[in-house]
Amino acid sequence: MRLLPVLALGALVLPLGARAADPHSYAQPDQVVVTHLDLDLKIDFPHKQLDGVATLKLDWKNPQAPALVLDTRALSIAAVDAVGANGKTQALKYALAPADRELGSKLTIEAPRHPAQVRITYVTSPAASGLQWLPPAQTADKKQPFMFSQSESIHARSWVPLQDSPAIRFTYDAHVTAPKDVRVVMSALNDAKHPLDGDFSFDQPHAIPSYLLAIAAGDIAVKETGPRSAVYAEPSVVDKAAREFADTEKMIATAESLYGPYRWGRYDLLVLPPSFPFGGMENPNMTFVTPTIIVGDKSLVSVISHELAHSWSGNLVTNATWRDGWLNEGFTTYVQGRITEALYGKRQASEEALLSARALEKSIGHMPANSQKLAPEPRGVGADDAPSDVAYDKGSWFLRTLEQKFGREHFDAWLKSYFDHFAWHSITTEQMLAYLKPNLIEKYPDRMSWDEVKQWVYGPGIPKDAPLPDSPRFDMIDKERAAFLAGSLPAAKLDAKDWNTQEWMYFLDRLPDVPTLAQVQAIDAAWHLTGTHNAEIGMRWYVHAIAAGDRAVWPAAAEHMSRIGRLYLTIPVYRAFADTPKGLAYAGQVYARAKDGYHPMTQQAVERLFAKAKAKQSATK
Repeated sequence: MRLLPVLALGALVLPLGARAADPHSYAQPDQVVVTHLDLDLKIDFPHKQLDGVATLKLDWKNPQAPALVLDTRALSIAAVDAVGANGKTQALKYALAPADRELGSKLTIEAPRHPAQVRITYVTSPAASGLQWLPPAQTADKKQPFMFSQSESIHARSWVPLQDSPAIRFTYDAHVTAPKDVRVVMSALNDAKHPLDGDFSFDQPHAIPSYLLAIAAGDIAVKETGPRSAVYAEPSVVDKAAREFADTEKMIATAESLYGPYRWGRYDLLVLPPSFPFGGMENPNMTFVTPTIIVGDKSLVSVISHELAHSWSGNLVTNATWRDGWLNEGFTTYVQGRITEALYGKRQASEEALLSARALEKSIGHMPANSQKLAPEPRGVGADDAPSDVAYDKGSWFLRTLEQKFGREHFDAWLKSYFDHFAWHSITTEQMLAYLKPNLIEKYPDRMSWDEVKQWVYGPGIPKDAPLPDSPRFDMIDKERAAFLAGSLPAAKLDAKDWNTQEWMYFLDRLPDVPTLAQVQAIDAAWHLTGTHNAEIGMRWYVHAIAAGDRAVWPAAAEHMSRIGRLYLTIPVYRAFADTPKGLAYAGQVYARAKDGYHPMTQQAVERLFAKAKAKQSATK
């Protein structure tokens, strides 16, 4: 590949295969790179820990490198050994540095003789940030405990000692022992017919970054949804999930028709308990997904489209650092829209794109200027903060702009070639731009200037000429909302009987931040939103009703917060309560009851929100 400076960007493009400096990892890939992980784990539910042995195959890059440096967080290291070609081991000296709050502890292993493999024996902490342990009472069927991982962004280090950077890719195999009657799954090829005998083996032959390392174990049933897809879920959930996700094979085929073959073999789905902090996680071969998208009408299955799309953007072509997160999430959100359009029509795809664009327009001006950029300056940006709404929504908006400027035919050809060109590599924003410039921008001149591209990627805010999709249904909802707010249209006369989930989301999203009490009471009397089991609608409804001062919704809002641990659907309701002293006190009581059922990431987010709210209220006294 020809090396080119990205003009006026102040950065040189790395050659394909080179690794960008990662501020969120202690790893030193210029010295040594982990190429394969052999993992042996014992799942210990009573102690909420994994007993592990990780054997790392190494490619030494620097002949003078004195040590192997790994990322860890709250791991207890029992032994570190070099493993010879004959299988014999030799103890190695190592040092575990004091823990950094975000990065964890640097593990430095002295290895001047450059062994081909290093073996680390360790135990995880019950409070590992990348694992959640649920007792039976916090599962759907309440029969078996449940454990699952969430490694993105930098939480794999809390359950495996490794080079925890998206720039470093490795293959892995694993042997896992668990109690009998518990099924174990991983981000690898899974056998739906595996006996529940407590002994599982896995193989991931494709090199993946550490954040895609995943494991789960519990009372898990399986139902096939296609020739290369199945749903895994608790027995009481699996049939509903299989019906909701019945179009999985159609989604795979649609994505293949656009962007080339699905290269991972199988695409299975694991429905997790409601405490899962995200909508979905694109773990290869086994997407983890929230049960909050199972609403009976497939209106929220775009989450599956999104996680499937990651099989091309993210898993196949990966952001080299979390500063480049829009290469994962912006590209994936664009591809998600194309899958949704092909399967469910332009109306739903346009509504979803418009929802995200309008929400971003509302929020982006309140962000620091650096956070408004697709490729922000890395200083001060945490790994978990980097994949923000900007990465998803501004990133996909930029790609929709390219599609509009160059035409779908030309843009699709470029995007497919991009996935092929960078397949199985982790790349930076600058590498992507160096491929974009000659292969699309300059290939079809006078359609979009390079200055426009740079403004999208490196500039704050949203360019003024950013195109928006048309949605006649949303236009009508805008008119009805305005008439309702003006008092000329009663809530009961809203033409909302046939609104889908996206249309209710749009109506609620564009209400005033603080509607009047009379307005929210009128809406609820007519449409009975309090107590809805559609979590997308519920979150938006409770935020507005709480802001309006409607105390009648508080118990239903508390039930929503206690039932759902998904950050996106729970934190806004906590935030709405925290705006007043009485609301903050009530939210504190809800959290005290719900805390043990939340993922560590959700616990941290709620506690940070409470601390800020208390400080703000103290300052105003």
